[in-house]
Amino acid sequence: MQTTRRNLLKTTVAGAASLALPSRSARGANPPGPVIAKLGNYMAEAAGRALPEEVIEKTKHHILDTLAAMVSGTGLPPGKVALAMARAHTGEKTATIAGSNILCGPIEAAMVNGMLAHSDETDDSHAPSQSHPGCSIVPATFAASEQFGTDGTRMLRAVALGYDIGTRVTMTLGALDYQMATHHSSHSIAGDFGSSAAAGCVAGLNPQQMRWILDYASQQAAGIAAWQRDTDHIEKSLVFAGWPARNGVSAALLIQIGGTGVDDIMAGADNFLLAFNPKSDPEGLVDKLGERYEITRTNIKKWTVGSPIQAPLDALEAMRKKHPFEADQVQKVVVRLATSDAKTVNNREMPDISLQHMVSVMLLDKTASFAAAHDKPRMQDAAILRQRAKVQLIADEALEKLHPARVAIVEVTLSDGAKLTERVEAVRGTAENPMTREEVVAKARELTAPLLGADKSAKLIQRIIALETVKDVRELRPLLQRG
Repeated sequence: MQTTRRNLLKTTVAGAASLALPSRSARGANPPGPVIAKLGNYMAEAAGRALPEEVIEKTKHHILDTLAAMVSGTGLPPGKVALAMARAHTGEKTATIAGSNILCGPIEAAMVNGMLAHSDETDDSHAPSQSHPGCSIVPATFAASEQFGTDGTRMLRAVALGYDIGTRVTMTLGALDYQMATHHSSHSIAGDFGSSAAAGCVAGLNPQQMRWILDYASQQAAGIAAWQRDTDHIEKSLVFAGWPARNGVSAALLIQIGGTGVDDIMAGADNFLLAFNPKSDPEGLVDKLGERYEITRTNIKKWTVGSPIQAPLDALEAMRKKHPFEADQVQKVVVRLATSDAKTVNNREMPDISLQHMVSVMLLDKTASFAAAHDKPRMQDAAILRQRAKVQLIADEALEKLHPARVAIVEVTLSDGAKLTERVEAVRGTAENPMTREEVVAKARELTAPLLGADKSAKLIQRIIALETVKDVRELRPLLQRG
C-alpha cells in the first residue's frame, strides 16, 4: 500500500510515544521562560476555549473574505502559476484547491491557496502589525482542517488564534518601522507565525509542542521588502501568503508526528528576538492576549485595491454623494497620503496598486469593481489616460505621523472653479468603520459567483456564516470547487 501523509499521521500517537527523545540536559536547553510558557499554554488551549460572539462573527467575515479572494485569484497571473504548481503535484488528494477541481496534499494546498488569496489586493490587512493575516492563516487552517477532519468551531478558533499570534510578533518587532529600517518583510513574518499557530491548533498540539512550533516558525521566518519591485505580484503572493501558509502546515505536521525543537526560542542564546530586533520587548508577544483579539482590529477591504488607495476611493464616493459631478467636469484631483503609503502606490505598473489609475477608474465608472481593478490593458486606454493626467499624488509628512491609520485628503477642482475637499479618517472596512455582514457577503458574492456560479456561491456563503454548525470542514469542498 502506498504510504501517504494521511496514513502516516494515523500512527503518530504510537510513533511519537516510542521516540527516544534526548533529555533536556542532553539538549542543553533551559526551562521555558514566562513569555513562551504563556504563549504555549494559550495556544494549546485555544481549540477548547470559547470565543466572544463578536469575535466569532468577525472571524467568519475574514474566513469568507479570504475564501472569496482565493476563488477570485484563480484567474489572475499569480493564481494561474499557483494552479499550474498544484496540477503538477497532485500525488496526495487530501486538500482542496479553491476555484478548481484539483486536490493536493495539505502542504501543497496551503501554499497554492495562499498564493490564490493574495493574487491581488483583495484580502484583508492588519495595520498595527503591517501584515495581511488572512491570506496565509485561512489557507493554512483550511488545509490542516481537511487533513485532520476538523469541525467548523475548531477552524474558527484556530483562525482567530493565528491572527492573535502572528500580528503580535511583528508588532513586537516594530511593524512598519521595523520593515523600513531592516528591509525584512513584516508581512511574511506575521503570516509565518500566524499560520503556524493556527495549524498547530488544528493539529491539537500540546503546550510544549506549541513552543516548538514557534521555534519552527522562527527558523522559517524570512522575506525581504524587495517584493515591492515585483510587477507581476507572483513573488509577492508567495512572500505574503504561499510560503507562510506552507511553513505553518509543514511545521504542524512534522511536530504532530514527533518532531521536537527548542523549548524557548524567544529567550536564551541566539533567540528569535536577538536575531531580528534585539531592542524588542518580549512582553509584546503576550500583550493583552485573551483580552484583545487582533482579528477585530483587522481590516476588510471594501475596494479590491491596495490598502493605501482605499481612503482616496472612499473620499471620491463621499464627494459625489454630496456634490454629484462627471469625470469631464474635473479639472484636477490632488490626493494627499502618508509618505510611506504614497511610495507604495505611486504610478505602479499594476492597476490595483496604482493610485493614479484607480482614481481615474473611479472618476469614469463612479465605482471601482474587481474587474476594473484587474484590467491591465485599460491602463493604456485614452479615456483613462486623460483622467490620469489630472491626478496629482502628494506625500504628506503630517499624515505619515498618523500611521498606522491611513488617512487621506482628496481635493477635486471642477472646471467651473468649484473646489471639493474630503478627508477620510477611517476607511470603510477598518476596525473604526467596519463593514456589515451584508457588505462582506455582497463582496464575497461579487468575487465568487462569476467563477462558482450563483447557486454554489450562495451556498458557500451560507455555510461560512454558519460555520460552527459544520461537522467536518471537508463538507465545504464541493462548494469551493468548479467544473
